[in-house]
Amino acid sequence: MKLSPGIPKHVNLTAATVGNVLEWYDFAIYGFLAAIIGKHFFPADDPTASLLASFGVFALGFLARPLGGVLFGHIGDKIGRKTSMLISISLMGGGTFAIGILPDASRIGDAAPLLLVVVRVAQGLSMGGEYTGSAVYLAESAPDEHRGFIGCWPQVGCLLGVLLGSGCAALTSTVVGEAAMQLWGWRVPFLLGGLIAVWGLLMRRQMEEPSVLDASERVSGSPLIVVMRNHWRPVLRLVCLLLVTSIGYYMQFVYAASFLSEKMHITTAKSMDINTLAIFTMLVVTLPAGWLADRLGRKPMLAFVAIGSMIFSWPLWWLIHHQSFVLIMIGQCGFGVLYGVGFAVIMPTMVEMFPASVRCSGTAIGFNLCLGLFGGTTPLVVTYLVSRTSNDFVPAYMLMVAGVLSLLALYRLPEGRGKPLPR
Repeated sequence: MKLSPGIPKHVNLTAATVGNVLEWYDFAIYGFLAAIIGKHFFPADDPTASLLASFGVFALGFLARPLGGVLFGHIGDKIGRKTSMLISISLMGGGTFAIGILPDASRIGDAAPLLLVVVRVAQGLSMGGEYTGSAVYLAESAPDEHRGFIGCWPQVGCLLGVLLGSGCAALTSTVVGEAAMQLWGWRVPFLLGGLIAVWGLLMRRQMEEPSVLDASERVSGSPLIVVMRNHWRPVLRLVCLLLVTSIGYYMQFVYAASFLSEKMHITTAKSMDINTLAIFTMLVVTLPAGWLADRLGRKPMLAFVAIGSMIFSWPLWWLIHHQSFVLIMIGQCGFGVLYGVGFAVIMPTMVEMFPASVRCSGTAIGFNLCLGLFGGTTPLVVTYLVSRTSNDFVPAYMLMVAGVLSLLALYRLPEGRGKPLPR
């Protein structure tokens, strides 16, 4: 199997994906260190209350994503893809570094959580345009027969970022020790994120703007209005197609990280090791999944993810409920296969669902509505539901329902394999 189709020389894969590395590096380390951050910025006698507050701020960042999608989608469609990507990486990188230097509640009181909220919302706005902006850029630059493979590279960047974030948090915890990690070591990964931002900004300044639209072809009014008036059906379909991967990803790699440490009494370092292995599994399957999407089609691959979620969510979550490192790892890696395939294939699929004049806006609105309303809120919602119902298998049931809805959304979805992008 040859996984190296011809990539046009002007397509800078590194520049397009580095923003996703930073974006998901930041959100990964925040999610993995949520329990520690909660103790510093939301101190409370009940650890669950601190964790809920920390996840609440995490969710706020995601709730800002739809607004960011509108903002950066507008910039991408009206001004240019490159401009949108330069602004988004600058905003995300500045926020990541800021968290590393923010004083906590013991120093400035109630101002600390307020500043944290402001930073997370700003980063959420950035996330609203980064992922879909890079996906549009690469898909528009790729040959039709290789769009699935080239289009999934933003997901490679995301997974590298999550892997880097997980590995950095685990390494920092191991080097400085549990006590120092709780006290000050958690800041180190955020400070290092600033270096990634500077590198990414320099790379993106050298990018070329895709020549897919003439000035006369750009929409005269607001791309948002055009999308919601003429393209609301593909937006809704995209939200449903993303349910399994958006809910599942944050279920497994954010909520489960805290679940393992708080409920299963797995050490922070060991929990990070498990997450790192599972994320590496996602990375391994991403490029082959993109390659297969160019040969088998988008719809069969997405059907595999939806049906797999319906069948395997319960047994995989059951494996995570063990003290055995091996069983937990198998469960997490099993989910990793499903979500790796899902995210890889949805990238070119969503770009193929919208015309060029509103492509940035359409993909950003649909993608961020799902991630903002369902993905980023998952850790908060699941923590609450498990606490109220005392049923640790609520996550599995949610994933099964998401699989059903995603499968229904595949009905009458046009197959985009090998076809030109819609004008």
